[in-house]
Amino acid sequence: MVIMKSKMKNLWRMSIALILVGLMGSSLVFAAPLRIGINQLVEHPALDAAREGFIEALKEAGYDAGEEVIYDIQNAQGDFNNAISIAQKFKDDRVDMILAIATPVAQATAQVVQDIPIIITAVTDPVAANLAQSWESSGNNITGVSDAAPTDSQVKLILRFLPEIKSVGTIYNAGEANSVVQVEEARRTCKEIGLDLIEVTVSNSSDVLMAAQSLAGRVGAIYVVTDNTVVSAIDSVIKLCNQEKIALFVADPSTVEKGALASYGIDYFNLGKKTGEVALEVIKGAKPADVPIQKITDPQELQLVVNLKAAELLGIEVSEEILQEADKIIKD
Repeated sequence: MVIMKSKMKNLWRMSIALILVGLMGSSLVFAAPLRIGINQLVEHPALDAAREGFIEALKEAGYDAGEEVIYDIQNAQGDFNNAISIAQKFKDDRVDMILAIATPVAQATAQVVQDIPIIITAVTDPVAANLAQSWESSGNNITGVSDAAPTDSQVKLILRFLPEIKSVGTIYNAGEANSVVQVEEARRTCKEIGLDLIEVTVSNSSDVLMAAQSLAGRVGAIYVVTDNTVVSAIDSVIKLCNQEKIALFVADPSTVEKGALASYGIDYFNLGKKTGEVALEVIKGAKPADVPIQKITDPQELQLVVNLKAAELLGIEVSEEILQEADKIIKD
């Protein structure tokens, strides 16, 4: 009789617990510790910064790595098939959430996983990449933060350094949806301000140097969008530009430290932190489809970075106005 009473008491406690969980919604969906798989396209300062910003946001919210949250960080080495395999691993492991860094990886992950929240970052246009039905609602298990940069302002920045320039070159992978969107915007802006945009496409990183060489003698500057293929081989572009005295403007501010002349773009660590804040909404119970995909729109969150060493090498005098506006100046 005592045993029967004990069983009844346990069943009663379980029923109460289930009712409480129901009342609280999905805020208790994730068991402790959280397990988050991170699928990153390639090692690169910008993408690394986005990842670290994401982890920092969760840490500030009380999710310490190795304790309240366990990260499985995987690098696809720039290969779409690797990204597919990593996504499958996360699916098989039944992680609680996946952070997909860069458009190709987000596409690969979405192709494999439909029942685990996917948080995207460093994805320029999730709608054009067929990751979401709209910016307001993905209509699926995806949300996150876009790294859509102010392409028009970036292109117009070139004229501020080189007011007499007539032609600008750009290199991109036409297979990357994010790059196509940015180049289309650059094309419109160049037409608006009277610049000829000479486009060269590549299919892999080994094509990048040859593409840059094909622009030598034809353009006064090269503008590189946040194209993963080109960025993975950006050192070769910087070297060629230095040799040929071509000004290099980039969408990613971290590339300026490597030797590009200037950038007006997103702080990727801040981008990662904002992405972490979106992830926290999902952790607390929101459905990804109910969380709009965000953009960085506040000018205060954009960076103007200038490399004076590169300017000196190119024989370009940077105006005092630009130097006063710069958020960061690299001198050596």
